[in-house]
Amino acid sequence: MAPQETYSAPVSGGNRTMKAVRFHGELDLRYEDLAIPKVGKGQVKLRPAWVGICGTDLHEYLDGPNICPTTPHPITGEKVPLTLGHEFSGVIEEVGEGVDDYKPGDRVVVQPIIYDGTCGACLEGLINCCYSNGFIGLSGWGGGLAEHIVVPTSTLYRLPDNVPLDVGALVEPLSVGWHAVKVSPFKSGDSVLILGGGPIGLAVIQALKARGCEKIIVSEVSPRRKEFAKSFGAHYVLDPTKDDIVTGCKELCEKQGVHVVFDCAGVQAGLDQAIHAVRARGTIVNVAIWAKPAVINPNDLVFKERHYTAVATFVKGDFQDVIDAISAGKMNPKSMITKKIKLNEVEEKGFKTLINDKDNQVKVLVEVSGGL
Repeated sequence: MAPQETYSAPVSGGNRTMKAVRFHGELDLRYEDLAIPKVGKGQVKLRPAWVGICGTDLHEYLDGPNICPTTPHPITGEKVPLTLGHEFSGVIEEVGEGVDDYKPGDRVVVQPIIYDGTCGACLEGLINCCYSNGFIGLSGWGGGLAEHIVVPTSTLYRLPDNVPLDVGALVEPLSVGWHAVKVSPFKSGDSVLILGGGPIGLAVIQALKARGCEKIIVSEVSPRRKEFAKSFGAHYVLDPTKDDIVTGCKELCEKQGVHVVFDCAGVQAGLDQAIHAVRARGTIVNVAIWAKPAVINPNDLVFKERHYTAVATFVKGDFQDVIDAISAGKMNPKSMITKKIKLNEVEEKGFKTLINDKDNQVKVLVEVSGGL
């Protein structure tokens, strides 16, 4: 795979400034002035419209920097402080030299993976596994939580007219769920257990529904998230504090257990349940980012020939698949948006809401321009 276009961090556009939300360190978000970036060759300048706040952003805020580099990133050369925002839609304001397939006014979403295009993983098309990878909005090149951003055209995907810009900001998290299902061994007729009814768990539900899955079981504690899981298509919702997940899955699935588990929770108790809730030769797919190491007894896999695998974000094509599914009505994610706030409210009404009221929230969207 070719490198992600020749790209360097955008230079300042003179004395003109813009507002941006910058991450400086643990519990240190700042709404501050930055120079407006200048568009270069092979690049476009966007005005972000809507930006989703991700669980990764929250982890950086609460106990980071973790993913955000504290030494120069190998591709971007940048380190904290950095502008956040990697789930976003926007409208093109200006195109750089050599860009003839986009024009001002085009509505787009940005696939945020930064990759070198030269390592072994990239050469096999696995940009999500690039050995030097990073993310726009976490590793440099700006972020969606700013009034302007410059990105290479390789990151862009057009939005059809029937997909609004706020829904466009959901394409990134939905693509995580889509990729997880696509890479998994799931096939028509299979039963599935999803651990966790948060944004990624809901994305997996929607990806499975779009593929015709007829038996989706979700394990979730939060009453509100149980409701969300049902509304997006879960056929059964179990509460691990009240229900025996292993017994429940066997009773619902021919006394054998499910074919595939998607772990979107990343907690030890859930993993223990998943291993015993999956049938012989079934597969556990880890989607979650874990806060601490997990323990697996290999014998629990060996004697039933169970499989354990993992997925990371998405690859080229996943964004387009999700956009097409939304446009065709196979996915209807708009009700994932539970709150909308302004750019100057990100910390108080965004991050703190998701920390203190997470059970009642799925996606908090930040209105930067709204596409106007």
